[in-house]
Order: sequence, then structure tokens, then C-alpha cells
Amino acid sequence: MHRLQLQRLARVGLAAVLLWFATNQLMHPQNWVRLVPSVIPFSPTLAIHLNVIFEYILALTFLLGWRVRIFAFLFALHIIPIIISLGYGGSAVRDFGLMMASLSLAFSGSDYL
Repeated sequence: MHRLQLQRLARVGLAAVLLWFATNQLMHPQNWVRLVPSVIPFSPTLAIHLNVIFEYILALTFLLGWRVRIFAFLFALHIIPIIISLGYGGSAVRDFGLMMASLSLAFSGSDYL
């Protein structure tokens, strides 16, 4: 497979994961409130809605191929505190894999636009 095809697969895969999580958070914010750190200076529900917006934007940029490297790096930065707050376990390992895929795009990806 050509390198660009592999990058496209990674972008679409990350976008699918982001869309699933963002939609789930939008539809059922009460299920996510307990995961919001208490140190944020505003309500957990607002934090979830801001996260939904950010994840939809990320997914859209990955699907369109627009500024992929920048947004992939932002996603990697975004997921680091999530990994840390989850502690060692299946969810943190999954998120670590997503972070590494994102970093792979950030350092070697190409943009369509």
C-alpha cells in the first residue's frame, strides 16, 4: 500500500473514533461528567460540550485532510491528560494507541488542502 493510502486510513480511523466519542458525549453527557477533572474552573457539563466541539473539529479536519499535521499534534496533546487521569488499564492503553497514531500523522502526515 502506498504511504498516502496508509495515512488516509489512519486519518479516517481516528476521525471515526473521535466522531463516536463526541456523539456519545453529546447524547449522554451524564455518563461522562464523572471523568471531568475537578480542577477545571467551570461546570463539567460545559467541559464536555467544549470537548465535543473540539473532537468534531478534529474529526472534520482528519476527514477533509485539512491541516492534518497540526490537528493531529493537537489531538495527541489533548489525549495526554486523559491517559494520565485514567491510570493504567484498558482505556488508557487504547488512548495511548490513539495518541501514537495521531503522533504518526503529526510527524509524517500530509495535507490535502
